[in-house]
Amino acid sequence: MRIAKKVDDMTQAFNGGDKNSFLVGQTPVRQWQNVAIGSLGLWLSGSLLLDFVIMPTLWTTGMMESSGFASASYSIFWIFNRVELLCAAAALSSMWALSEVSRADLETKREMIASAVMLLLIALSYTFVLTPYMSGLGINLDVLATTKSLPAEMTQLHAIYWVLEASKLAIAGLLLSKCGNRAIAR
Repeated sequence: MRIAKKVDDMTQAFNGGDKNSFLVGQTPVRQWQNVAIGSLGLWLSGSLLLDFVIMPTLWTTGMMESSGFASASYSIFWIFNRVELLCAAAALSSMWALSEVSRADLETKREMIASAVMLLLIALSYTFVLTPYMSGLGINLDVLATTKSLPAEMTQLHAIYWVLEASKLAIAGLLLSKCGNRAIAR
């Protein structure tokens, strides 16, 4: 019960007493649902934009064959990975708060928190494992080489990336559907 009180206090502090806040006048459950839906929506839309617009455009324009692509893509993913970490943290925090203030059954609450933890782990693996390793493999250190070939490991890393990305999209979609569920809002 003490945790629920702290969540209510956090919710009030989140509003900041601002009467013009879009969260004022809503129940704590609804407020945390809005935070969860907003962070997951931002994260999913950014991921879809990066995966299905930006990267294919770079591929078709031939940028991936240029010598500076590894450093350019590292810069893009470095920024996006940090945004992913923020969205994952907001999603986990809101799921945790929702599990304290909603009247959903215990199994649903556990699923929501476990799903949010998995999303955070995926974002952490992108940020601190995959992106640095893939960028390191992509940097051409032999400037005198006449042919440039993609290391075999890169194909495996791309496969791991796409499996994690599909998992992320599925888990985030599941959480979005659970957040929109009326059973949570009771």
